[in-house]
Amino acid sequence: MHQRPLGNTGRSVSALGLGTWQLGADWGEVDEADALAVLTTAADAGVTLFDTADVYGDGRSEQLIGRFLRERGAHEITVATKMGRRLPQEKANYSPENFRAWTDRSRRNLGVDTLDLVQLHCPPSSVIDDASTYDELERLVDDGAIAAYGVSVETSAQALSAISRPGVTNVQIILNPFRLKPLDEVLPAAADAGVAIFARVPLASGLLSGRYTSQTRFAADDHRNYNRQGEAFDRGETFSGVDYEEGLAAADELARALGEGVSLPAAVLAWIAALPGVTSVIPGARTRAQAQANADAAELLDGGFDLDAFDAVIRDVYDRRLRTEIHPHW
Repeated sequence: MHQRPLGNTGRSVSALGLGTWQLGADWGEVDEADALAVLTTAADAGVTLFDTADVYGDGRSEQLIGRFLRERGAHEITVATKMGRRLPQEKANYSPENFRAWTDRSRRNLGVDTLDLVQLHCPPSSVIDDASTYDELERLVDDGAIAAYGVSVETSAQALSAISRPGVTNVQIILNPFRLKPLDEVLPAAADAGVAIFARVPLASGLLSGRYTSQTRFAADDHRNYNRQGEAFDRGETFSGVDYEEGLAAADELARALGEGVSLPAAVLAWIAALPGVTSVIPGARTRAQAQANADAAELLDGGFDLDAFDAVIRDVYDRRLRTEIHPHW
């Protein structure tokens, strides 16, 4: 597994990480044994980045990761958590008192004195653009509550704003064949600034997994059922904002361009990880098999797969099918 520098922290993280939203909530039920098996499988495959948040299962995801780290003694793993969605996304709620309360709760959930990396969890632009936000995060670093901080964003404009702040370690943004706008400015700016990029929702909430059809039905507590039009949070978080049927057709076109023996999800994960400026791709997993398959995609980075040819297909499909609808929004 390729390991890459995490900004200027002195840490390295794997090119393929693990997103753990699925282990908390909003994707259907995952029992504790299965969740711990996912974490074990990923770590055994060389994954050294777990991405979580304090609201995933109201802390369940953090607690499971904390238990795993204690039982395994996995000191090589960096845990990137997020804060800021335990209250309405209003600027007044991003206060020093709440920053402290949120980080203290995550420290208890994870069972650590210092959090490796805390990311603001898709806050409003007014928070990202405010210099005082970063002053408060620096105080948490000085106090030893967190080792580093970053920002998870919805839009490329927000990413560029965060990248301009000298203390920011990473920016997390949706990046996949259905969401190419970050390639225009965000990735070059991050590379120039030495800011790590975590690519989230890399398989477009499963649309790029090749497993879904028009007949697929999602559970009532799965955001792919209840948030398609942004009813609960930004609609770009669900299927990357792409219409479900159009996404199925685009995914099918991408899959048909692949050679024998290369799956669509593996090709997509490798393509994202190979993009200049991307530090880690953080697909989620609900089963051991998914976690193993995601990690195995890193093997395509070592040759035997024509990433340039696949890149050309991705850009063509995006331009014809998705650019007009998707590019202006995020």
